[in-house]
Amino acid sequence: MTTEPAFTPPPNVRAYPLQTTRGTFAVVDSPVAPGVRPRGVGLLLPGFTGSKEDFTLMHEPLAARGYRTIAVDGRGQHESDGPEHDESAYAQNELARDVLSQAAALGPLDAPLHLFGHSLGGQIARAAVLLDHTPFRSLTLMASGPAQISDSQQQRVKLLRDALGVMTMAETWEAIRAMGPPEEVGGPARGIGGEDLLRRRWRGTKPAQLLATGRQLSTEPDRVDELAALPLPFHVLSGASDDTWPVPVLDDMAVRLNARRTVVPGAEHSPNADQPLLTARAVADFWDSVTAA
Repeated sequence: MTTEPAFTPPPNVRAYPLQTTRGTFAVVDSPVAPGVRPRGVGLLLPGFTGSKEDFTLMHEPLAARGYRTIAVDGRGQHESDGPEHDESAYAQNELARDVLSQAAALGPLDAPLHLFGHSLGGQIARAAVLLDHTPFRSLTLMASGPAQISDSQQQRVKLLRDALGVMTMAETWEAIRAMGPPEEVGGPARGIGGEDLLRRRWRGTKPAQLLATGRQLSTEPDRVDELAALPLPFHVLSGASDDTWPVPVLDDMAVRLNARRTVVPGAEHSPNADQPLLTARAVADFWDSVTAA
């Protein structure tokens, strides 16, 4: 159900390399709308085969609610560099430490910093706050479950891993496109932007990143109890259906976390693209409640 409009950056948005103690990361930084009182800052982490552009349609409505948002390409994703073949560079703890360095690189902020992760980005965000939750005022997990992905998605990830074992990224892209809708055959998920953007971000992503994070998604243990012990407010957000982590699994995780639970109607695994205005409203409502508390 994900729409694919032509990619147009929101007004006043800056795209730049964020310098951190752990390297440089490509970001899209959207300021608070003119005349609106700043209420907070959101650090947005994309999912598997995704990129910072996946949050394009959320920036403007969140800016109108008083929230600056910074969407990040993680190490080896799209426009952020990383090793081509060294999978150890993409161990979950390494990616989690990258997130903490990104938060630190934003410098002193005059508003609370909220962490937001989609799918794989949610599990990396979880790992980051388990290392150090103090930079963040809250954590939102969007379409990101308690442990490994569903059996059907594990099979799709295996198809991708097998392909990357014998083909280049360019060859894999062409093979996947020839087989059918890429999200159905283990390839890049549909996202914001047209064919050219999706091809560019696929070819810009490092194969080792996909191999390592695909393995993580297929073997991730349940760490919900560890997360629940942290003094953070949590938000579990999803579409009305999801074949990566079924909705009842996400419902149960929200209960275990004592989290706010939002189900976005008309959305599937990517509410940020399927229903961006409803999703942004739910996120802003949660961040507002955290600030008020």
